[in-house]
Amino acid sequence: MVKPKGRTPTKSRTRKIGAAVAAVVSVAGMVSAATPATAAGYPTSTFSIEVGASYYKGTVTWYNRAVGVDGAFKAVGERRVYAQAWAASTWLDWNSSSTWVDRSGPASLPLVADVAGGATRVQVWMTSGDPYDGLEYFTCYRGESVCSGPYVGKPPVTPLDPVD
Repeated sequence: MVKPKGRTPTKSRTRKIGAAVAAVVSVAGMVSAATPATAAGYPTSTFSIEVGASYYKGTVTWYNRAVGVDGAFKAVGERRVYAQAWAASTWLDWNSSSTWVDRSGPASLPLVADVAGGATRVQVWMTSGDPYDGLEYFTCYRGESVCSGPYVGKPPVTPLDPVD
């Protein structure tokens, strides 16, 4: 092997290490630049509904006048997931997936919370093919950025409940 004039093994090694560090920093910068900034600064809460082999695991993102409920949904048999938003005791909105049968994938349930301060509470639940057959649910709170549960059944008040 022929060595270039004026290079010592130490200088060559230093250049190689410097180049490797520069490459790592460059890649790290690209990864952080690729992270979406849209959810930055908004509080989140996580939930995990698991009923047998079925599940809906995800995140509630608390925007100013909306709520994003996003997760991975796996249905074994007939399953459906729902979410509803509240501002204190005022019901705001609800959304649901279609009935899924033996399939899995991402499921988003966006909710409108068009009141000052946005939603304060979101409930997320799973049913069988029968929308009144609540299997398990979580209640998530904006102020604490936590979800409590799981609880068996469905939330005490849902948009499908008959009005007296």
